[in-house]
Amino acid sequence: METSIKNIKKQGKKKENIILKIEKDSIAEELGIEVGDKLISINGQEVKDVFDYRYLINDEYIELLVEDHNSGEEVLLEIEKDYDEDLGIVFETGLMDNARSCSNKCIFCFIDQLPKGMRETLYFKDDDSRLSFLQGNYVTLTNMTQKDLDRIKFYHLSPINISVHTTDGELRKKMLNNRFADRINDYIKQLADCGIDMNFQIVLCPNINDGKNLDKTIEDLSKFMPHAKSLCIVPIGLTKFREGLFKHTPFDKESSAKVIDRVSYYQKIFKEKYGTNFVYVSDEFFLKAERAFPEIDYYEDFLQYENGVGMIPLLCYEVDEYLKEVSYKDSNKKLVSIATGYSAYNTIKMLSEKVMDKFKNIKINVYRIRNDFFGDSITVAGLLTGTDIINQLKDKELGEYLLLPDALLRNGTMTLLDDIEICDIEKELNIKIKITQNTGKSFINNLLDLED
Repeated sequence: METSIKNIKKQGKKKENIILKIEKDSIAEELGIEVGDKLISINGQEVKDVFDYRYLINDEYIELLVEDHNSGEEVLLEIEKDYDEDLGIVFETGLMDNARSCSNKCIFCFIDQLPKGMRETLYFKDDDSRLSFLQGNYVTLTNMTQKDLDRIKFYHLSPINISVHTTDGELRKKMLNNRFADRINDYIKQLADCGIDMNFQIVLCPNINDGKNLDKTIEDLSKFMPHAKSLCIVPIGLTKFREGLFKHTPFDKESSAKVIDRVSYYQKIFKEKYGTNFVYVSDEFFLKAERAFPEIDYYEDFLQYENGVGMIPLLCYEVDEYLKEVSYKDSNKKLVSIATGYSAYNTIKMLSEKVMDKFKNIKINVYRIRNDFFGDSITVAGLLTGTDIINQLKDKELGEYLLLPDALLRNGTMTLLDDIEICDIEKELNIKIKITQNTGKSFINNLLDLED
């Protein structure tokens, strides 16, 4: 690598890409770039966001214009490096830009069903294609211009995750309350034509986008294979805070079973024609329908795992496999507890019994927490609050420690949705808490107090 530095006269106000961290032994460290400095441009081009940055630094010779945070002077840095060599700069925001918020008013939006008074970040609706690429978020593509779409194609942001809900343009405009929502089919076609892979999502609402409309949506999206990689169908989630919102009917046992059967029909067709199931329903449908989960190979590459497709069957499989190899030598009797939501209760109870069958000296109490905060129709563990956990466990026999799933926590913190901290729960219940990941190994190791 070769570098040179030139001081130049500062010219006007520039976009502030403030540097948060410099990686050790990096090009940036060698150049003397410091935390607090601002990146102005690369090769004379403004850096709007992280994708501009990544694209522009991929060259053997680049010129960085940086503003020194001490002197305010702009310094031109000339760098010769390997083509794909990183500079070692971390910026204040991962996007190097503000995340774009959603302008839709979807009739199924969960954020609109949150009560007032929660922390401000919970009410932010992101609909940013860059976050789809970086973090796996789903975007509707409604808050985009053709210029935005061309930028996705130019940078070849792949894969991208798209919330479709329906391919019927008129219905989609009504469901999203956005007059531009009917562009979805054209946008998907443009992305497929550029070779960009896509995963799709449908939030299914009874008597709205199900039935024949669901058939059409599945068939329409399947035409974009092989770049259409997967389609997930999740049931609408309804909290008790719906005053003034669209009136929905929740899924029950019978309607959930019909969705599973409908999807199974298409899976057989796609498996024979394309060698993949392509379309899946979330685990919640199987739980509501009281149906047994499919075998593990049904889920193929688990492309829709984060949408709750295959989470429970994979956990069960991993527990069975890990129980075959794990050893536990502590002969002392112990009592531990687990708290979970209503949806996963039967599964967690069954898995706990398997652990107790192998290790006779451990007793596991499994408690299901009713969601009083959002309403009892919300049954997933990830939406439980600290308040409900404390209120419903304060008189229970908990033993040496209490296991809680990491799905309760938000953004890598130890905070639950109602701003209750794990340490607050420990204090109120006078119990040590262990956070378990959604893997068989983590589940068993935390129960046995082994290193994960």
